[in-house]
Amino acid sequence: MKAFFCPTFELPLPEGHAFPMAKYRRLYERVREHAERWGVTLHEPVSASDEALRRVHCPDYIERVRGGTLSPQEQRRIGFPWSDAMAKRARRTVGGTIAALDAALRGDGVAVNLAGGTHHAAFDRGGGYCIFNDAVVAARHVQAEGLAQRLLIVDLDVHHGNGTAELVAGDDTLFAFSMHDAKNYPAIKPASDLDVPLPPGTDDARYLDLLAAHLPRAVDAARPEAVIYLAGADPFVGDRLGQLALTKAGLAQRDRAVFEACRRHGLPLSVAMAGGYAPDVDDIVDIHAETVRLAARAACAAIAACAATS
Repeated sequence: MKAFFCPTFELPLPEGHAFPMAKYRRLYERVREHAERWGVTLHEPVSASDEALRRVHCPDYIERVRGGTLSPQEQRRIGFPWSDAMAKRARRTVGGTIAALDAALRGDGVAVNLAGGTHHAAFDRGGGYCIFNDAVVAARHVQAEGLAQRLLIVDLDVHHGNGTAELVAGDDTLFAFSMHDAKNYPAIKPASDLDVPLPPGTDDARYLDLLAAHLPRAVDAARPEAVIYLAGADPFVGDRLGQLALTKAGLAQRDRAVFEACRRHGLPLSVAMAGGYAPDVDDIVDIHAETVRLAARAACAAIAACAATS
């Protein structure tokens, strides 16, 4: 299975910044350590092009990100101070999800971006540590390439994907399914195609029951040719920016449920890591690394299924 990573995923931030940027390098190191045993090959994605970004985002906003003319208010909303490195990282992060979805659809079946999940970014603005919306840009890219026309975005970050909901509204070729903390950021949550708001304290059993009930509904309604999965680590109990109570075992079971649904329906799958803000960065890395390991197992199963039917 291909996993996409670039050193620019780890953005230098001012001392004391709340975002756990070290998780990207540590996740890469963990995956590299186990790559041969897991069946993972690591690749560096190219940056998203202007053409790819303009299918989703306002040209003027793209230029403000590139040129460093974002207002102080825009930078506060995003949560990162502007720098040339920030602008380049945003494009490369989107490039990772484009590359993973492209690989999945061109025969790999499953591929992973070791970053991404930037679901708060909307047409002309960023927010919540998100600058460009990688899932929607990747979806529009494969539509333009003729690789798939109908896609399902399964968003299991702890936060509602408000940017994604806005960007796909009224378009029946893209279906957004979100399970999220009902009382969390953002304050205004535009309707996704299917929203499952969860009360604070939701545990493994309740979460997995709801996922088992609603994921089939999303697949049936979307009728997708491929899936983009935002595998947030922030539903984890004790996450600084989340209020749910899933364990690492519960999060792994969540991933298995998504991977099994894609296998059962023969759906190519791109996975992005999305959020994670546990006080101990190693907990975030443990959760994301298990997602990658399970995705690699799903990729092997997909290849075996193709071989058996060919």
